[in-house]
Amino acid sequence: MDARPVAVYDANVLYPAHLRDLLMRLAMNDLVRPHWSEDIHDEWMRNVHADHPDLTWEDLEYTRSEMEKARPDACVEGYEDRIENLSLPDPDDRHVLAAAIEIGADYIVTFNLDDFPAAQLDSHGIEAVDPDSFVCLLMDRDLKDVVEVAAEHRGSLRKPPLTVGEYLEVLRNGGLDVTARQLEKHRDRL
Repeated sequence: MDARPVAVYDANVLYPAHLRDLLMRLAMNDLVRPHWSEDIHDEWMRNVHADHPDLTWEDLEYTRSEMEKARPDACVEGYEDRIENLSLPDPDDRHVLAAAIEIGADYIVTFNLDDFPAAQLDSHGIEAVDPDSFVCLLMDRDLKDVVEVAAEHRGSLRKPPLTVGEYLEVLRNGGLDVTARQLEKHRDRL
């Protein structure tokens, strides 16, 4: 039995490049089984393109294809029939919950926790968590490997290269404040 947590990454956590990269690296190191859908891909790509028109659709499609190559089993299909019967504060988020139900997810990783109230998720055994809490959960399960992934992530950021302090600040600025505080204790390994 696979004990790795199963998570659906909402579009808003795939939007920031540094966060998307960290979440993908955690997945590629087998610390989580990530999932998304075509709808989730379309949403984050549309939003990134609207906010950063200097990024071409080809750039975004390349990122998407790299995600799919890294995790070919991650794209959820067949969830569409579930959408109509779901109720969430923002009806436009029902596709995320439907995808999570379809694959039996443990978590929906999102910045919009209010859009995924426990009352609507509990009966499906799903919990909405922000990315900071999610990475901390993974650290609680396997601190050594998460620190190694963070070191790998920092090392990949070369334009410009970042000191450990700068890297931790990037995490803080991206909403991973607790994660950064935990990693601070292991800065000699970053």
